[in-house]
Amino acid sequence: MLVPLSWLKEYVDIDVSASELEGRLFSSGFEVEEMHEVGKDISGVVVGEVLECEPIPETHLHVCKVNVGKDEPYQICCGADNVKAGGKYPVALPGAVVYATAKDHVTVEGLMTIKAGKLRGYESNGMLCSGTELGVSEGMYPGAGYNGLLVLPEDVKPGEDIKPILGLDDYIFDISITANRPDCQSIYGIAREVAAILEKPLKEPDLSYTEGSPASEGFKVNVTATDLCPRYSAHFVTDVKIGPSPAWMQRRLALVGINPISNMVDITNYILTELGQPMHAFDRTYLEGNEINVRRANDGEKITTLDEKEFTLNSSNLVICDAKKPVALAGIMGGLNSEIRDTTTEVVFEAAKFARDNIRKSSRALGQSSDSSARFSKGVDEYATVMAMKRALHLVEELGCGKVSSTKFEASVGNSVEPSLMKASIAKINGVLGIDVPAKEIERILKNLNFNPKISGDELTISVPAYREDMEDYPDIAEEVIRMYGYDHVTPTFLNTASVTAGGMTTKQKTELKLKRALTAEGLYEGIHYSFFSPADLDLLGLAGDAPERKAIRLVNPINEDLSLMRTTLAPQMIHAIARNQKRGCLEGRIFEMGSRFIPKALPLTEYPDELTTLCVGLFGKDESFFTLKGIAETVADNLFVKFTYEETKKPYLHPFQTAKILCNGKEVGYLGKVTYEIQKAEDMRESAYIMEIDLSALSCYYGTVPKFEPISKFDNQVRDLALVMSKTVTCGQVEEVIYSACPFVKDVTLFDVYEGAQIGEDKKSMAFKITFAPKEEELTNEKVDGFVKKILGNLKFKIEAEIRQ
Repeated sequence: MLVPLSWLKEYVDIDVSASELEGRLFSSGFEVEEMHEVGKDISGVVVGEVLECEPIPETHLHVCKVNVGKDEPYQICCGADNVKAGGKYPVALPGAVVYATAKDHVTVEGLMTIKAGKLRGYESNGMLCSGTELGVSEGMYPGAGYNGLLVLPEDVKPGEDIKPILGLDDYIFDISITANRPDCQSIYGIAREVAAILEKPLKEPDLSYTEGSPASEGFKVNVTATDLCPRYSAHFVTDVKIGPSPAWMQRRLALVGINPISNMVDITNYILTELGQPMHAFDRTYLEGNEINVRRANDGEKITTLDEKEFTLNSSNLVICDAKKPVALAGIMGGLNSEIRDTTTEVVFEAAKFARDNIRKSSRALGQSSDSSARFSKGVDEYATVMAMKRALHLVEELGCGKVSSTKFEASVGNSVEPSLMKASIAKINGVLGIDVPAKEIERILKNLNFNPKISGDELTISVPAYREDMEDYPDIAEEVIRMYGYDHVTPTFLNTASVTAGGMTTKQKTELKLKRALTAEGLYEGIHYSFFSPADLDLLGLAGDAPERKAIRLVNPINEDLSLMRTTLAPQMIHAIARNQKRGCLEGRIFEMGSRFIPKALPLTEYPDELTTLCVGLFGKDESFFTLKGIAETVADNLFVKFTYEETKKPYLHPFQTAKILCNGKEVGYLGKVTYEIQKAEDMRESAYIMEIDLSALSCYYGTVPKFEPISKFDNQVRDLALVMSKTVTCGQVEEVIYSACPFVKDVTLFDVYEGAQIGEDKKSMAFKITFAPKEEELTNEKVDGFVKKILGNLKFKIEAEIRQ
């Protein structure tokens, strides 16, 4: 938020430089993102008094003699229509820097340096200035918006620096306020902190006013949505005289980027900036009935706001209504039907506390935001609500723009605006900080922060002001103490349970990094997706209503429906990634993701879900197939020093005859297969896609496995080819398993041919395998290998009814 230094000085006697104050704010927890000097670009401009002013014939120019506080007056040519003898205006002397109003003489972007020269043959030693050339707006100084010279007060002296007169010596701090300190979203809130930092007394804003006669008998306020509006104040002001605000108010509003409008409207904007409390002023003439109702909107109810936008509301929106219609969208913007006009004579001021979450949600849902909605969304305390109404009524009297009536109403659920007591242990506070802050220092700091501390032994008692809604327990007190005591006092220490280690990666990290490197060596690129997905993703997969994947954790407040579930499978996002690539012209590729699946033990959640690390692989392109994907699975197995087997299975989103489950030592750890044609068509894929998921959490017991050394045999391997005939229901994995179990000398089994045809029967198929036998202690003779083959064939016939092909 923008905080002018001059406005802060209204409440605190600041005796340090702007730069020092910036540093001290930062050290106490308030980051000054930028400190802007209002007139930093302007130099060499002083007050000038025109002594003589004569027109230059046949031109619009005048030649003037100007007293600039020097021994002799300066001769300056001027073309402004309001220059005259006796007038006092800003004068840019030769060498001065001002803002350029034309492209001529621009030396730096937007700036120009004044030089002595001649105009129409007359010497001109400087320039009489307008507000535009000094960067001053009408709001910052009266008359600055006129297209002519800026007229200065009569009591200024020639030669005086113009900056203090126009307020160009001011500084504006752009302060970042953390979410836990909404009480500092105001000039006065920051002033409280500055007073504590500098240990200076805080000057209270004047809240005094005098109530006159009633404005409306029987007026009442009804708050039915007390959960959304715990406090609502309304006060009548009569004999309203709409006009411009005084210069000091306009200047302050202009410095924080608010355009002055009229006295009544400016008062509400001034209170918003000064105290952080959004207010609204209704024109009483346009309020039907003698009441205000604060309620939830009816479904389909409409309102047109001050910016002439119409909105259709529902019961989640809070509205301010008269007896018949909505007149304001609560906490967001007033209605066009009750705005302040030049003809307004009676005003109803509103100050309220609205539930921050409701205002935030309504503002987002309707696509309507304002300074008020931004402030309410961050939080407004009831202390500020009460204070703001009093301050607004005081300003009405101070500006003389109306009379405060005695007609008022305040509705509240009973929340106190008085300080509340909190007790804490000094030992616990120091325990949080890890250092011993002396009790006297704690007392001094908390006193400066208006907590009225009392210490008795180890017990600390403080009075928490109602505006400090962030204070809940002793850790909050510790935070207040250390930010004022100084973070430089904190000494680095280990936690009680900490220990010094040599660092490095865990076995899990090392193994997963090894797998990633192996996959990239196979031509795969790593992808990372959100941990959330959409219910529509589960529908895309065609999963049954009772499928385990549908038992997903739903987020309470998702960003949108597409990210509303914690993912139970990585497949949908991999399918979307493949589709996106193909839509963008990338028709072949290999992608992998190593991420978490979130599997709840029960729904609704009663304990943390299982987070299972899962590898998902996606292949697409004309050169990819079920078998290239199976080769990727074997790469994973090889790097974990385990052996995978495969069995036929079914998945609704995978091809019925190109899908297999992956097993390790008899335990299912994943699946692989080809994405169905229907999904490829729905996702506009031009090339086939293949998906694999492997549960790495189930394989974590093999992490860190080290292969056993086996010396290279001095004898040659023996190879035999077997063409086998078997039922079509027998899988390659079953055959390999029987071969390996039948002979300990089998080193490798490779399928190299599959045949189906009438020659071997309709329900039969032939698979040809290359079997490698590795010798151990002695050479394998042909007789021994023939014996191994005979035993293998016997086992194949007995276990799976497979026979040698004739």
